[in-house]
Amino acid sequence: MALRPSLEGMGNRLKAALSPYLLAHAEDPVDWYPFGEEAFRKAQREDKPIFLSVGYSSCHWCHVMHRESFQDEEVARLLNAHFVAVKVDREERPDVDAAYMQALVSLTGQGGWPMSLFLTPEGKPFFGGTYFPKEDRGGLPGFKRVLLAVERAWREEREKLEGEAEKLAKALWRSLAPPPGPVPPDVEERALEALARSFDPEWGGFLPAPKFPQGPLLLYLLAVAWRGEERARAILPRTCRPWPWGASTTRWGWVPPLQRGPLLEATPL
Repeated sequence: MALRPSLEGMGNRLKAALSPYLLAHAEDPVDWYPFGEEAFRKAQREDKPIFLSVGYSSCHWCHVMHRESFQDEEVARLLNAHFVAVKVDREERPDVDAAYMQALVSLTGQGGWPMSLFLTPEGKPFFGGTYFPKEDRGGLPGFKRVLLAVERAWREEREKLEGEAEKLAKALWRSLAPPPGPVPPDVEERALEALARSFDPEWGGFLPAPKFPQGPLLLYLLAVAWRGEERARAILPRTCRPWPWGASTTRWGWVPPLQRGPLLEATPL
């Protein structure tokens, strides 16, 4: 009997990503796509549902699911055969995370990360959860069983699934769309005031904790600092300069600099 070729080392479309979280998945046997038109076009062309996985670098259960399922060739074969797999860093795309988290809470009554959602080829969610172990464990269905059940339901009960997805779609797209009307003239001033109030002058970043680096937000502050905005000039150095030397390794693993504080400083390493 011929052996199936191994998927190890093939890589995927996340190799061109800028996000460290996405790059950590670039060698997975799962054929990940970044969130965007290419993934949705493929799903519509091949008439496959989308599996959307949203996480972030310091999420413990994101790394557990990565190790258990996304690096597993058997799981990868199921995902690649029956779904278009899309990976999102919530710190890079907080808009996508917020919109689909709203949908997950509507579907299940709770949210969290990793966010694991199944979407129609048009992007409408119809089933989801958070962390799934690879095999059934602790009252949670195994991810392999979930994939097979969703694939079967998509084939046999598609009309019902699409009807459920349609109920959520309007609220989802409303949350993605900007509010109607012109942008208020004072919106930038209000944004800067809010950032200045939440800025943590001792440890950098923005309160409340836990704090995570927000790339788009810092790029915005860099742009207004370039124009001479003094509040942005005060925030940026205190937030960004500690990064090269401020990360620490604790008994819980690597902690980003912006999450450090008196508790971690006083913790024996």
